[in-house]
Amino acid sequence: MGRFSPAELATALGAGLLSFPVTHTTPDYAFDEAAYREHLQYLDGFDVAGLFAAGGTGEFFSLTHAEVSTVLRATREEVTDGTPVLGAAGYGTSTAVAMTQQAEADGADGILLLPPYLTEAPQHGLYEHVARVCRATSLGVIAYHRANARYDAATVIRLANEFPNFIGFKDGVCDIDLLATLSAHLGDRLVYIGGLPTAETYALPYLELGVTTYSSAIFNFAPRFSTDFYAAVRAHDRDKVRAMLRDFVVPYIAIRDRQPGYGVSIVKAGLTAAGRPAGPVRPPLTDLTPEELAELTDLVKTVI
Repeated sequence: MGRFSPAELATALGAGLLSFPVTHTTPDYAFDEAAYREHLQYLDGFDVAGLFAAGGTGEFFSLTHAEVSTVLRATREEVTDGTPVLGAAGYGTSTAVAMTQQAEADGADGILLLPPYLTEAPQHGLYEHVARVCRATSLGVIAYHRANARYDAATVIRLANEFPNFIGFKDGVCDIDLLATLSAHLGDRLVYIGGLPTAETYALPYLELGVTTYSSAIFNFAPRFSTDFYAAVRAHDRDKVRAMLRDFVVPYIAIRDRQPGYGVSIVKAGLTAAGRPAGPVRPPLTDLTPEELAELTDLVKTVI
């Protein structure tokens, strides 16, 4: 049992900025738990409405199941009691159910259900995937709409109507029609979360669709910039948002887009640039080149 009911969790997450802590590694790719805990203690000094442990930016896809559990327990132990901590589940449905149950046992307050491994699936199969996870836990469940888990409106509405603990929809596709349809039919029944890479880019237009929050990877290495940006979005301060996009986010994205997988790699590089290194990314991802890291370092120095 989490510390928040599903409804309480949805309200808490929708009220502020969210983030995915990176998962720290040693030079030989082992999980560096001490460094990870120190990073959490640092982030805990800034205002955040929820943390996703071992999520996408945390390299969920490169962690063993035991490591996912260890990362979640460490997060739960280090983060202030009032901050929701969500665990991650994914792969095939049976595995996702098992990971969900383990996350609940490890003290998670909710579940982010990532796309299934490899295979495409019809809508009924995606419905069953989420439904079985919802049935397996008392925690609030958020579906990540991305890659091969692309839900249509009818599937999401059915899940929302049938499962009180299906509380959230995280959009990693930029499907404006779908978000508008869900908002029209479901209103605030779900919490809608921006989940595109470098979500700051889309934060202001998404807010008009009822997407009140998003997961900021930049928060890892520039937490004050991230919280200031979120405050400007919620205040509809378009001039400030545009200036922050122009001066930092857009040139940051230009580096991110140079290689596949850099959406995660650049976050760890950002921590190196900020003087708080988190170790290398695990293969099959690759780290930024020395030249790219130097370019990023100059950029990061302008916001820390």
